[in-house]
Amino acid sequence: MTERVDVKTGYYCNNWCRFCVQAHNRKYGNRTTQEIKDSLAEAKKEGVTGVVFTGGEFTIRKDALTLIKYARSIGYTQVMLQSNGRMFCNRDYVEKLISAGANQFSPAIHGSCPDVHDFLTRAPGAWHQAVSGIKLLRRLNQRVITNCVIVKANMRDLPRIAKLLVSLDVEQFQFAFVHIMGNALENKESIVPIVSMASVYIKKGLLIGIKGRKKVMAEAMPYCLMQGYERYVTELYIPDTMVREKDMWIKDFEKVRRTQGKMLFSQCKDCRFRLICEGPWREYPEMMGEDEFRPVPGKVVESKREVLDNYDEFPVIPKK
Repeated sequence: MTERVDVKTGYYCNNWCRFCVQAHNRKYGNRTTQEIKDSLAEAKKEGVTGVVFTGGEFTIRKDALTLIKYARSIGYTQVMLQSNGRMFCNRDYVEKLISAGANQFSPAIHGSCPDVHDFLTRAPGAWHQAVSGIKLLRRLNQRVITNCVIVKANMRDLPRIAKLLVSLDVEQFQFAFVHIMGNALENKESIVPIVSMASVYIKKGLLIGIKGRKKVMAEAMPYCLMQGYERYVTELYIPDTMVREKDMWIKDFEKVRRTQGKMLFSQCKDCRFRLICEGPWREYPEMMGEDEFRPVPGKVVESKREVLDNYDEFPVIPKK
């Protein structure tokens, strides 16, 4: 049974991130309240219990509280708000979000300091607002799950970002390798790092989170670049998910990622992770080539569960 639906509520945003994958869609504006309610009701009929409201920026919608209340009224038990985090610094607004029924908050932090984060978001003051928002949410005992998009400008900053997030006591943080679409495509020469080089800093950041007893993961990073950290590949944990956009209804997001979004290579046939690896976003090898992706020798891993259970083979994971 599908566990979650990602509802794209539209494309307006109060940031203009240099790597935004939805930038080319901003001309389409936001979906109406009724369109979103219809999407929620349709997914609920499929037995879905969790919803992620995303955009654009969901929290700047005037009907945000109405949509959260509606989701809870028809039976959604988990309501996550994916956000740039800026509005979370407003206590009155956050308390209204919580009262309406939001119970998971996913702000984005793209730098350990304002210089990096605000440069990437092109929104002066955004870092202070997002960090203040995380502090407020934690004081209110809310679940905070953060995301950081990996680009050239913050790649070496990932360990410091990890230290910041541990100090802020977030429940979980994720590093996500940039998807080369929208503004990221427009600015690809200055935005896209060498993925094998990024993996070095990703692992350093993940280790800081592991030592801080946080849930951590890295998205769109093939297993060959995550050796020793295989258990922290995001795709192991993504629940069965539907995606509802303006004119698109994806019933099986994993299938679409595997067949359309990402890709494997001829050399992958010799990799022990070939049955479970999704590979990188396909735009990356189209831009940078495929030489960085090299097969990992050994007995073939048959399932994701095998990775999660195999503590001896993945010794970086602290044993309890």
